[in-house]
Amino acid sequence: MQFNLKEAIEILERTPQTLDYFLSGLSEDWLLCNEGQGTWNVTEVIGHLIDAEKYNWIPRLEIILQKGENTPFPPFNRFSHLNDDLKMSMQQKLFVFKSVRKQNLIKLKELITDEVQLKLTGQHPEFGSVSARELLSTWVVHDLTHMAQIVRVMAERYREDVGEWSNYLGILKKI
Repeated sequence: MQFNLKEAIEILERTPQTLDYFLSGLSEDWLLCNEGQGTWNVTEVIGHLIDAEKYNWIPRLEIILQKGENTPFPPFNRFSHLNDDLKMSMQQKLFVFKSVRKQNLIKLKELITDEVQLKLTGQHPEFGSVSARELLSTWVVHDLTHMAQIVRVMAERYREDVGEWSNYLGILKKI
């Protein structure tokens, strides 16, 4: 296994500032583009990251540490941000994400004090038994996945404009 809590925190700490630097001040055309019907735009991805910060990672870690497999995780609605009536600007969303993430990292450092805790398990509603290590690893890869998604969605906006160069731009290749 490759998981290392210190290294995981390095990524988790950098995600909000990376997104803030990359997305702040961009025009709405960049923030509202998507990959087609039923896909998320950049603004929606940030909304999803906020919801995951509030309702997924730390609440589930607390269940693992306090109740183990006796209390299943409540389901996480990965699409709840799409029903959010509260319209925030990108700057507001980035600020909320950064604030909630900062609090979650403080809580993470308080909750995980030794390696043994990473082996503790909880009950995922779909996967069954999952360890704290798996949950925290997933949190990191979730960040990386959505950062890659943001870049891919933005690149898609210029797919037609790059012409034949699309053959050399891996981000535009359909897998």
